[in-house]
Amino acid sequence: MYIPKLFEASEQTGREIMQAHGWALLVTTGPDGAPFASHLALLWQDDGSEHGQLIGHVARANPHWMLFAEGSLSMAMFWGPHAYVSPTWYTPGPKVPTWNYVTVHAYGAPAIIDDTKGALDVLARLTAVYEGPGPDAWTLDRLPSGTAEAQTKGLVAFRMPLARIEVKAKLSQNRDLEDRHRVIAQLEASDSQEAQATALWMKKVLP
Repeated sequence: MYIPKLFEASEQTGREIMQAHGWALLVTTGPDGAPFASHLALLWQDDGSEHGQLIGHVARANPHWMLFAEGSLSMAMFWGPHAYVSPTWYTPGPKVPTWNYVTVHAYGAPAIIDDTKGALDVLARLTAVYEGPGPDAWTLDRLPSGTAEAQTKGLVAFRMPLARIEVKAKLSQNRDLEDRHRVIAQLEASDSQEAQATALWMKKVLP
C-alpha cells in the first residue's frame, strides 16, 4: 500500500482499527495469478507472535478456502471511518477535494482449522465479540445439542498468522492546523456517523 510518511500510523493503531472494524475483504492470489476475494468478518488476536493472527471462516461452498490449502499468501483489508473533504471547508485559496480515511492491510498465509472443536472455538470467539456482553447475548449453547457441530460441516474455519501489517491514517496531516480544525468542525456538524467518526480520528492525530 502506498503510504506517504505523513500518513504512516503505528501497528497498535492498526490493531485498534481491526478490532473495531472487523468486516474485511480477504484477497488471495490463485495459481493462475488471478486474485480471489471474499467479504467476511475477521477477528484479530494476540497469539504471542510479533503481529498476532486473524481468525475467521468461509462457507465450504466458497472455493476460496482451497487456496488456503495450497499455502497461498493473502491480504486482509480493513476500513475504518472515512469521509469526503470539500475544498470549500479550507481557508480561501486554490484547494482541491480529497478523502480522509484510516485503513489496514494485513498479510499472511491462512491455515485451515480442520477439527470440529477448533472450528467451534472460532465461531464462539466471533460471536462473543459481535454479540457483546449482557444476558441477552446469543451464544452457541442456545442451539439444540449437536446443532453447532453440524453447522461446522458447512464452513471452513481458518487462522491467519500475520507476517506484516501496513497502517495508513490519511487525516489532513498535510494541511495547516487552521484547515484541519475547519475540516473537523464540518465533519462533526454532519449528520453522517461516518463523518463524525472521521473527525474523532482527525483529533487523535492533531499535534
